[in-house]
Amino acid sequence: MKTFIKTYKKRITLILLITIIINIIAITIFDIPLKNEICENGIVSFELAKDLDKSVDILNSWGGSTKINAGLSLGFDFLFLLVYSSFIALLIFNINNSLWKNKSFHKFGNLLVILIFIAAFFDIIENIALIKLLLGDLKQIWSSVAYYFAVIKFVIIIISIIYLLISWGILLFEKNTKKT
Repeated sequence: MKTFIKTYKKRITLILLITIIINIIAITIFDIPLKNEICENGIVSFELAKDLDKSVDILNSWGGSTKINAGLSLGFDFLFLLVYSSFIALLIFNINNSLWKNKSFHKFGNLLVILIFIAAFFDIIENIALIKLLLGDLKQIWSSVAYYFAVIKFVIIIISIIYLLISWGILLFEKNTKKT
């Protein structure tokens, strides 16, 4: 039974990784036309505009077909947020249970598993606010909502990735010291 579960987890992890790569490629393609002198980082600049004037400047820098790319990027992000949150949560869950089980740091890993799904939920809220702006509902509230939810989302994702990198480093170090 353990072999089946281990094989199943590996397959799910691989499927999620491949799906993430495909999503990143698609979002990158949608993002290329969004980049200009006003919107240097594409959709991320729009997410982090913070105030309405900056959001409007970005929207005005995009032509009609470019706005379609922005809409496609935001729509595609709804799939991406499901995939990245599941992938990161699975990685955290696996490394947390193999490295930190029965240690106090295990609780932090469990918290990160929950937080990464909260980050995905925040990504949904951020996307809705950006779509409202894209569709012409030009209110400060949408710029603010997009900004604050994006910042919190990015912070959670960055903390999760740092946690994974540190944990993998410790795991590799422990494996190498056991071999010698």
